[in-house]
Amino acid sequence: MRLDGTSFGVYVHWPFCAAKCPYCDFNSHVHRGPFDEAAFVRAYVREIETTAARTPGGSVDSVFFGGGTPSLMDPASVGTILEAIAACWSMDKKAEITLEANPTSVEAGRFAGFAAAGVNRLSIGIQSLRPEALTALGRQHTANEAVRALELAQTVFDRTSFDLIYARPGQSLDDWRYELTEALALTRGHISLYQLTIEAGTRYFDLYQAGKLAMPDSDLAADMFDLTQELCAATGLPAYEISNHARPGQQSRHNLVYWTYGQYAGIGPGAHGRLLIEGERHATAALKAPAAWAEQVNRQGHGLETDERLQPGEAGDEYLVMGLRLKTGISPRRYQELAGRPLQSAQIDELTGTGFVEILSNGNLRVTDQGWPVLDAVVADLAA
Repeated sequence: MRLDGTSFGVYVHWPFCAAKCPYCDFNSHVHRGPFDEAAFVRAYVREIETTAARTPGGSVDSVFFGGGTPSLMDPASVGTILEAIAACWSMDKKAEITLEANPTSVEAGRFAGFAAAGVNRLSIGIQSLRPEALTALGRQHTANEAVRALELAQTVFDRTSFDLIYARPGQSLDDWRYELTEALALTRGHISLYQLTIEAGTRYFDLYQAGKLAMPDSDLAADMFDLTQELCAATGLPAYEISNHARPGQQSRHNLVYWTYGQYAGIGPGAHGRLLIEGERHATAALKAPAAWAEQVNRQGHGLETDERLQPGEAGDEYLVMGLRLKTGISPRRYQELAGRPLQSAQIDELTGTGFVEILSNGNLRVTDQGWPVLDAVVADLAA
């Protein structure tokens, strides 16, 4: 895996879900009525072809099927999309190919089919091991189904990961300690642990605004974050990014494409991309509505709603936002190349003095454990 920003990934967004979770602000849709999956997949293939024509010579390091719920796809559809990617770009022989899955028994039965199609890493959206929390989060699986799906996935795939959400309404520090301890005993090499955030446009946002959702206060949330770092590190799964923990060599290669500010093609409704086209970095975003996206792809070969050339300052700011999430930090030299100006030494000195950032032996600048809870403020100071 190249960590110098030259890596290339493909993100494939499958927007359909069996149900909309009340905390979710992703581009996901509950599909009702007849659905021609094969026709929809043909639109993915066409958008891949059009995007590859704009980025010739790319060598794909990773593919990530996200959503939505891509484990609702027919494994043959996954195989068709992977064949198109391999035909349009060169595919690294060791490319990581991840698919997100929900742990219902029906979807778990498809795991072998996804592996046969070319998927070599599964990321399972467990979200909680507590029945009452799963109900509150709107999940469609039970805790027992989640554990069985994970155990099955671990027999099919060499690499697996799963997600949990913490800092939930009514959750205490001890509740999280016991649940995380159980979860760490289940993991083989990678786990993603996200603090619950209230996003506009979600059911949880409406409840929170109405005073019907009591969230943990900032001190408790900070204690939960600290506990998360402590327990994961003690189990041999230290944080390599603010919400992601892995054993050495088990880091998500695809997410590292984002965090090291490499290139990635966004395919599918609502998918975002960052592409180098004739030496200029482009920010792309596709139409969110699946039907509108497919109709435009059939007419124009792509479903893009926006395709903007980033100015140097914008690219530099994005590199800060993404790269400072990593334990390895960012390269000030690369920031200068992207932004057209160096980081300001006065800001670095001030943040170093407060203990929020540090300079590593290789010259990289990284946020310290003390600085991670105020990461947004650190980024804002450096970008000023």
